[in-house]
Amino acid sequence: MLKKEIQDGIVIAQLSDKKTNAITLETLKQIKEIVTEVNAKDDLKGIILTGEGRFFSSGFSLPMFMEFETPEEVISFFTEQEEILMGFFTCKKPVVCAINGHCAAMGMILAMASDYRIVKNHPKIKLGMSEIKIGLGLSIAQSGIMRFGLDSDKRFRDVMYFGDMVDVTRAREMEIVDEVVEEENLIPRAKQIISLWIDTPNRPFIQIKQSLKAVAAGQINRLLKEENWQDTMARTLLSKDVKATLAFVQASMEPKK
Repeated sequence: MLKKEIQDGIVIAQLSDKKTNAITLETLKQIKEIVTEVNAKDDLKGIILTGEGRFFSSGFSLPMFMEFETPEEVISFFTEQEEILMGFFTCKKPVVCAINGHCAAMGMILAMASDYRIVKNHPKIKLGMSEIKIGLGLSIAQSGIMRFGLDSDKRFRDVMYFGDMVDVTRAREMEIVDEVVEEENLIPRAKQIISLWIDTPNRPFIQIKQSLKAVAAGQINRLLKEENWQDTMARTLLSKDVKATLAFVQASMEPKK
């Protein structure tokens, strides 16, 4: 699910499922473990999140969603997902997303939760959020993190309402990503950014990042306590129309026999 190695004091976490790097609850739990470790150990500088193969990540595992049968299952999953996603968003150390391939849905949300986004220069790579086209909305944490990462109500509108998948040039123009680099420079550049930010006396980056994200994190946590998000998520994921659409999308992703 998630391969991990440490290079130059930086944890490189690589999404890996040999297909589209779909994200499961187990993947999220592994991300949580890495965040906890990086926060606790002074010798670790930060995290690079990347993918294996042609995909960074296609998003959540659709079969996992299709297996939900009760509201309790949906609510249990998203309760844990929201907590882990917020932990990743507020990791004390620098988090850089090195986007090696196609990036969509939860893959894009994890990218937006990072502090910096670098994408490999390749004409076939597509990035975006197509949820609106398959009947899915966003959870509270997902929505808040996308808004923060896009840093503009207009960009949030354009990415979410149209649901388009864009190439790396357009993604840079829309400020979805910060840099476009050649493949051989993807991980080295991500490591360079992390070292640049954290290798300073007293590591003021940690306090600055906390201050930068405090308002967004506080608002997300408040809404999680005050809003009745559970019924909305359960109703959406258990909808027959949504399940049918997810099944269609999943079938289209399977290799032809």
